[in-house]
Amino acid sequence: MQRGVKKTIWQSLLAVVGMFAFGFALVPLYDIFCDITGLNGKTADTAYQAVDVSVDTSRTIKVQFITSNNENMPWEFKPTVRSMEVHPGELASTEFYVRNPKNVDMIAQAIPSLVPFKAAEYFHKTECFCFNQQPLPAKQEALMPLRFIVDVDLPKEVSKITLAYTIFDVTERFSGASQPESSLLTRVAGLN
Repeated sequence: MQRGVKKTIWQSLLAVVGMFAFGFALVPLYDIFCDITGLNGKTADTAYQAVDVSVDTSRTIKVQFITSNNENMPWEFKPTVRSMEVHPGELASTEFYVRNPKNVDMIAQAIPSLVPFKAAEYFHKTECFCFNQQPLPAKQEALMPLRFIVDVDLPKEVSKITLAYTIFDVTERFSGASQPESSLLTRVAGLN
């Protein structure tokens, strides 16, 4: 009977370790799946290099901008325009407003997603604040640029694209997580 109990314990431990490993593998597998299929509206995380792009003035695409904050992010974050109309192939520009209301310097990272999902492979960012972390001193505000091109090969049935950004506080990850906030403020203040 003890042999059966030991066997069950070992099998349970192996199952827990296997589930834990599988959980870690899900993120890269999901990223690969999204890259291949274009699902989840994931957009590229590097700048698009336009090469001799023609503009299709016979079509107009409405691009809407939505922002949200992760629950631990206190910044004010919003698009300067809620929507704009662009022609496929046309280089378009807009900005997003941010304000750090805290008394400490912070670093943010914006994560984009796009709807409809099938439009993600046709939405090309040539410049985006989402490519890098964005530091912002205490009580400061800034405008963050976005430049993009909607590909002329966008399927004809797509006439509206919604680009959503969620902004996260990544201060601890990129400024020395082991140091308290007051130490971070002192360090940054010493650099100014």
